Amino acid sequence: MFDNLSLKLEKAFQTLKGQGRITEINVASTIKEIRKALIDADVNYKVAKEVTDEIKTKAMGMNVLTAISPGQLLTKVTNDELTQLMGGASEDIVIEGNPAIILIAGLQGSGKTTFSGKLANYLKRQGRQVLLTACDIYRPAAIDQLKVLGQQIGVEVYAEPDNKDAIKIAKAAIEHAKKNNHRIVIVDTAGRLAVDEAMMNEIANLKEALKPAETLFVVDAMTGQDAVNTAKTFNERLNFNGVVLTKMDGDTRGGAALSIRRVVEKPIKFISSGEKMEAIDRFYPDRMAGRILGMGDVVSLVEKAQQTFDQDEARRLNAKMRKNQFDFNDFLNQLQQIKKMGNMKDMLSMIPGMGKAMKDVDIDDNAFKPVEAIIRSMTMEERENPEKLNASRKTRIAKGSGTSIQQVNQLLKQFEDMKKMMKTMNKMGGGKRALGALNPFGR
Repeated sequence: MFDNLSLKLEKAFQTLKGQGRITEINVASTIKEIRKALIDADVNYKVAKEVTDEIKTKAMGMNVLTAISPGQLLTKVTNDELTQLMGGASEDIVIEGNPAIILIAGLQGSGKTTFSGKLANYLKRQGRQVLLTACDIYRPAAIDQLKVLGQQIGVEVYAEPDNKDAIKIAKAAIEHAKKNNHRIVIVDTAGRLAVDEAMMNEIANLKEALKPAETLFVVDAMTGQDAVNTAKTFNERLNFNGVVLTKMDGDTRGGAALSIRRVVEKPIKFISSGEKMEAIDRFYPDRMAGRILGMGDVVSLVEKAQQTFDQDEARRLNAKMRKNQFDFNDFLNQLQQIKKMGNMKDMLSMIPGMGKAMKDVDIDDNAFKPVEAIIRSMTMEERENPEKLNASRKTRIAKGSGTSIQQVNQLLKQFEDMKKMMKTMNKMGGGKRALGALNPFGR
């Protein structure tokens, strides 16, 4: 989402390259370019001006150390100001009450129902008992969608399709939660295509009746400044606790994420992208600022890996790697774990310096499918002993997987090369250290 902004900010800092110190003259042109980049990214003009004025004031008051160039110094100041613009510190979701009630609000099409499922999955992975509640009484598909999501993640969904009173449905769900030991109730509500009085009255009445621990406003980040204006209108009526930005993987300018906190004075609590139930992240202003400035976000990448990979499985895999017993069953399991981490391009962009390199690279998340098909077309004996794959077996596997013999041979060669590398590392005594570095649970 921030690719274009990142490139423009990088160009702005390049104007200071070769300069020995920060002066009123050389910083003015850079600040002008930063402000233009922010406005082009759909950041509110007033907010963009305030931020760049703050950057200029702080930069002019700082001395440039011998080891730090003016460009590096201004990058640091800009990073700090972007972090403050987006809230400074991360704010967690509030879980209070028995059960704790989380009310989800927003316009139709903003991604409320999908986010409700993602949030339920996020909380379930923390060991919490969650109940999803379908209170969109106008759109039957919303109830069906929530039920499908609930089945995917193994979370119960409370719904009364024939009941047209959202408050009664929500209260009945709370009673159901108390009787069945659900500690958290997530209430998915109705939306409209645009803000209207009927919708605002309904969601306001729901909040008054339920008195939720947390009211989250879900907004489509792709709508730009309209998202900020809608959030402002909802906040004036609902006084919500936090913002959720969805569709962060979209090809948009991303200004909403940068200016929504400053305009509504409420924290962004979560960001979401894609349809996968795991594609939800707690929002960290400092990490987002780092990604915008091309510094990456290794911390979030490691956290994703730790959340996704099973510790016992990782230790078992480490032991097999050291003994050079890694087989296609292990390889298939690792592919499944990697896919759960989310969009591949997003993950790679978290690595410092990779954001720019990945800008024009199209990574298809379905690229693993031929590999999976080939492995699944093998018998269990063939997966454990790939050296038994002769010409006739390869022909059978290629036909069964819908691939070619060349693709089967290519996968086998890559697999053998990987095993040779592991064997060499172990002989050199660096296997344990190297594998431990690759695997956060392997130590």
